[in-house]
Amino acid sequence: MAGPALALIGFFLVAPFVLGFGLSFTNQRLTSPNPTEFVGLDNFSKLLGVGILRLEPERTAEGEIRRDPDGAPRFPTVRSFTRNNPDYPQYRGMREVLGFGWGDARYVALARDPVFLKALANTFLFVLVVTPMQASLALALALLVNQRRPGISIFRAIYFMPVVLSVVVVALLWRFIYAPDNGLLNSLLGYLSFGLLRPVDWLGRTDTALWAILVMSVWQGVGFHMVIWLSGLQTIPPTLYEAADIEGANARQKFSMITWPMLRNTAVLVFVVITMQGFALFAQIDVMTRGGPLDSTQTLVFQAVERGYRQQDIAAGSAISVVLFLIVLCITLTQRYMTRERSP
Repeated sequence: MAGPALALIGFFLVAPFVLGFGLSFTNQRLTSPNPTEFVGLDNFSKLLGVGILRLEPERTAEGEIRRDPDGAPRFPTVRSFTRNNPDYPQYRGMREVLGFGWGDARYVALARDPVFLKALANTFLFVLVVTPMQASLALALALLVNQRRPGISIFRAIYFMPVVLSVVVVALLWRFIYAPDNGLLNSLLGYLSFGLLRPVDWLGRTDTALWAILVMSVWQGVGFHMVIWLSGLQTIPPTLYEAADIEGANARQKFSMITWPMLRNTAVLVFVVITMQGFALFAQIDVMTRGGPLDSTQTLVFQAVERGYRQQDIAAGSAISVVLFLIVLCITLTQRYMTRERSP
C-alpha cells in the first residue's frame, strides 16, 4: 500500500536531491553543447572564497605618505591586486566587499562571489529576526484567543485568514501597500502626520526593502504558528491553574511556572518550523523585489533559482542548494541536541 507514495517521494524528492548533489561537483549548464566535466570543489570555492587584503599607503621617494587633496592617505587600487597580479594569485578574480582603515594601513575584505555572501547574510538576518518575532507574536495571539469569551472564534478565524491566502497573492497585496506614490502605508503615514512624513519607496531602498519583506512575512505566517501554540495551550490541565490561583499566583507567575514549561515541546516545533520557512524564503523576494535594489534582498533560495534556471548555470545553483542543506542540517542537529540536553 505504501509503494505508490514511496515511488512518488523517490521520484520527486530523493532523485532531485541526489541529482543536485552530484551536479554541484560538475560544470553542467542547461543548454551548453559542451560535455559535462567533473570539477570537484571548484563551485564551492567560488561561492565561499574570501580573503583579507592589507594595503599600505603609497609613499614618495623620500618615504613620506602620498595624500589626496583632502589630506587622506593614497592607497593602491584593489584592482591592481585582483587583476592578473602574479605576486598575489590568491586574490585573482575577487571583488571588494567592504574596507576599513586601521592605523596607516587599509584592510579590504574580498570575495569571489559577493552576491552569494550578501544572500547568505540576508538569509541569516531574516531567520534571526523573524524566528523570535513571529514566535512571540503568535504566542501572544494564542494566549488571547485561548479564552472562553463570546465571539472568540471570530478572532481565531481573522488571525488565521492570511495563512489561507497564497504567498504570491499576499506578496502582490503588500507590494501595493508599499507602493511609493499612492500606497496604503504612505497614505496612512501622511494622514497621521498631517503631511509631514514624505512618501517612502519601501521596496526601492536598500535600507528598507528587506525589512519591509520581513514585516510582510511575519504577518502572513503568524496565524499558522498561533494555531500550533493554541493546540499546546489546550493540552495543559486546567487543574494546574486552579492550584496556582489557590496559592495566590499572579498572571506572570502562572505563565513562567506553568504555561511556558508545559509548552517546551511546542516551542521546539514552532522554532524549527519558522527557521525552516525562513531559510526557504523565495516567493516574496521573487514577486516583490527580484533580489534588488542593489542585491539588498538576495537570499540563498532565490540565488539558487536565479543561477540554476534563469542564468542556466545548474551546477552553481546545485552548489548553493547543497550549502543551504548543510546549514539547515547543522541547525536542526543543534536544536535536537539542545532539546535532549534539557530533557530530564
